[in-house]
Amino acid sequence: MGQASGVNDFVIRFANVNGSGSASANDMFAKAIFRMGIPVSPKNIFPSNIQGLPTWYEVRVNDKGYLGRREGVDIIVSVNPQSFDKDTEIVKQGGYFIYDNSKPLHDQYRREDINYIGIPMIKLAMEHYTNPRQQQLFKNIIYVGALSELLGIEMEVIKGIIAEQFQKKPKLIPPNELALDLGANYARENYDCPLEFRLERSNGVGDSILIDGNTAGGIGAVFGGATVASWYPITPSTSFVGAFEEFANKLRVDKDTDRKNFAIIQAEDELAAVGMVLGATWNGARAFTATSGPGVSLMSEFLGLAYFAEIPVTLVNVQRAGPSTGMPTRTQQADILSSAYASHGDTRHILLFPNTPEECFRFTAQALDLADRFQTPVILMTDLDLGMNKHVSPPLDFSEDQKYDIGKVLDAEALENTEEYGRYVDVDDDGICYRTLPGTHPTKGAFFTRGTARDEMARYTEDGAAYKRVVDRLMKKWETAKSYVPEPELFQEGNKNDNGVIFFGTTTYAAMEASEMMKEVGIELDMMRIAAFPFNETVDEFIKSHDKVFVVEQNRDAQFRSLLINELEINPNKLIPILNYDGMPITADKIKQLIEESEVFAQETQN
Repeated sequence: MGQASGVNDFVIRFANVNGSGSASANDMFAKAIFRMGIPVSPKNIFPSNIQGLPTWYEVRVNDKGYLGRREGVDIIVSVNPQSFDKDTEIVKQGGYFIYDNSKPLHDQYRREDINYIGIPMIKLAMEHYTNPRQQQLFKNIIYVGALSELLGIEMEVIKGIIAEQFQKKPKLIPPNELALDLGANYARENYDCPLEFRLERSNGVGDSILIDGNTAGGIGAVFGGATVASWYPITPSTSFVGAFEEFANKLRVDKDTDRKNFAIIQAEDELAAVGMVLGATWNGARAFTATSGPGVSLMSEFLGLAYFAEIPVTLVNVQRAGPSTGMPTRTQQADILSSAYASHGDTRHILLFPNTPEECFRFTAQALDLADRFQTPVILMTDLDLGMNKHVSPPLDFSEDQKYDIGKVLDAEALENTEEYGRYVDVDDDGICYRTLPGTHPTKGAFFTRGTARDEMARYTEDGAAYKRVVDRLMKKWETAKSYVPEPELFQEGNKNDNGVIFFGTTTYAAMEASEMMKEVGIELDMMRIAAFPFNETVDEFIKSHDKVFVVEQNRDAQFRSLLINELEINPNKLIPILNYDGMPITADKIKQLIEESEVFAQETQN
């Protein structure tokens, strides 16, 4: 039987039962590898029910920093008999199947081309712990201890994490350490350790941190000046507002009075939540809401009001698989069109596409600025993978000298010196009008707004010419926004190749690795990551300067490609969709395969 191998380069998957307490043990495993200086990318693959169904936790280890998902699994720790069939199939030839051998493994789960390692997890737990719940929980820590010997994880690193995790409950430290030692001792006494797959301390992470996008974005909302969050809970965005609350409680509480200088409101539904944002921002607060695709559908009416009445709104859309309820705990990028054109009538909304937790942090703060500057909805487009999974990320850095961009807001003195104030008068010819906050001046300024047609002075009208002037000005504002949103990122100086690739958000990880893989077989492509909508001239020039451009995205209908075609009037034949929509993050292998199979390269690769 052959054995596969890899130093700081493998994929391991944990197969557990949802609700069994395995999440914290698996997270501890990934965190320990990261603290050894080795880049990791953990993915929590869980069902939408509370407990009882299979759940998986996949960790990619790669010293080169390739942290997108990879096809196949090198090591699986399978402790859930419900998923043994699937777990044995997914292991690559020469890989390892680690299981609980407290009971014999049935022959139907045996393969001749993989290696089996049995650890009596539940047996050891029952021998050393009397409480049934503890037996279940510490079984998970036992396999982490076994892996420390099998893979070469430094035990002191894991024990340091336990000490941190239970510093407020120190009585739990000794039983956790005992479970670690039980697993480690058994592995060391019964197997040659470490395996061919092993870990060695590295300096591959530098000053990076391991954090999920929702936590980073929630912190970004605090640093971006948000004081109001209204929301309705929905997977996978709930923890975004949770992070905002956690850090606002640390940073937004008056030290002298203990008064909280922020408000968090759980609304009765998503429509009410975004309505509260409109009310808060109309009155001068910085406010946001977070949701997912179903919430955006419900919010569309108010998003249209905000666009037409020109009220700042910051919305975080942590996308999941749809339509309808779809797969609420799986990732997709399938809300592109519904977010870009949310509401009826002619609307266009600014979208930001972060690809790391650091960008979730920075883009959230920037979204609040852009919403104020352009007096319009701005939607941060993350997804479940980025939002709920931990990623290696640059540190979150926010300058103390950072100034909030509140846009064009007239104060009392400016209003006093204004002969006649017109809420929708374009003074500077950039499409952006001057707004006021209610009560700034006793007689001047805007106190109320409406969603019906009006003229430049905010007077109700159904005159078609006045309506046309308003919506044409909104398009002028849209053009102005192109120079304010984050720039696209190019990965080469000039366009060197006949063909290119466009990607965005979490497809970035896999696209960059796929580029290196394709170079090895003689396929070189120019690369562009788009970070925002509206698209500026750089995007248009990139597409026009290439014969064909592959567009990588995670939805069935090539929505981002459609957006490019619609906005830039591109010949559809020029843009080739590279799609993934099974609810799992796209892999570099998949991108490479689909590009090679395309009409552009199929004949060439066959030859």
